[in-house]
Amino acid sequence: MTQMAGTTNVSKLAGGAKGGATKLIGQVARKVAEDNAAQVEKLLETGPAQTNTALETTPPMDQMTQASENFSKGAEDAIEFGRGNLEAFTKATQTYMAGLQDLSRQAFALYQGMGEQAVENARALTSVKSLREAAELNTTFLRTAVEKSVSETARLNEAAFKLAEQSTAPLAARWTMALEKMTKIAPRV
Repeated sequence: MTQMAGTTNVSKLAGGAKGGATKLIGQVARKVAEDNAAQVEKLLETGPAQTNTALETTPPMDQMTQASENFSKGAEDAIEFGRGNLEAFTKATQTYMAGLQDLSRQAFALYQGMGEQAVENARALTSVKSLREAAELNTTFLRTAVEKSVSETARLNEAAFKLAEQSTAPLAARWTMALEKMTKIAPRV
């Protein structure tokens, strides 16, 4: 009975870590997408004003050339930034999925090892000669199972948190880059 409670707790913790990491990745990706949309929207809002200013202060042919170059440069920057965001999101997803597979393998190995130990204990119980010997054997088994469950759960939790950190790193880097770009653009506006 104690073994089942331990495995249920490990499953809940692994599932909770998975859900938390997925939620964090989704939140970071959503924020990066919102920032990209805001940057493009701002470019579309300020582009016509910059074009009008250029038309008023330069000769007609130069105006068209300058406006075209400005618009082209802004569009290229927005496309490149979006491409980088997509690459970061793809890398974060790949890291997360690979790590999740590894965590699943580790949890399965833990469950399998505990099951094998339970079978071994059951076999040992069939050869006992007294109730006292059976109680001692069962006590030893339970103590070992609880200790292993606690230590392995802690190890799996640590691995899950490390996975969350690794899988969100590319998105965090893009977020930092977006903030740096916005800080550079803000003084010009």
